[in-house]
Amino acid sequence: MADSVVKDQPGEGRLTHAPSSHPAVPRAKVGVVLANLGTPDATDYWSMRRYLSEFLSDKRVVDYAGWKWQPLLQLIILTKRPFSSGHAYKSIWNNEKNESPLLTITRAQTEKMTERLKALYGDDVEVDFCMRYGTPPPIAC
Repeated sequence: MADSVVKDQPGEGRLTHAPSSHPAVPRAKVGVVLANLGTPDATDYWSMRRYLSEFLSDKRVVDYAGWKWQPLLQLIILTKRPFSSGHAYKSIWNNEKNESPLLTITRAQTEKMTERLKALYGDDVEVDFCMRYGTPPPIAC
């Protein structure tokens, strides 16, 4: 019977501006998103090319006119750069988890922050992460 009782306080079932006949509204949660620029999926040529193309095509990263930049990027830079970047990533790659160090660290930070915030606020807080480029795909990051 206690479950059917609607509380009268805002955020606890009743909206301040809503009429008394309005259905109860569940308590709001707080969302925390850790955002990073991104990381490639792997160190091979095509994974690096896909990541670098996405990253270097962003106007906030490279501020050249597209008609100048894209031919240079697609025809010259992205034919050679994925090899050297892939080689550099291989030297720091987390082989145990088959992911970049940035993804490993971001995931660990997210897990630790989730633990801490759940201890303080219970289920009222959700923590997640996103990458602007690469995988996982961006979630309005």
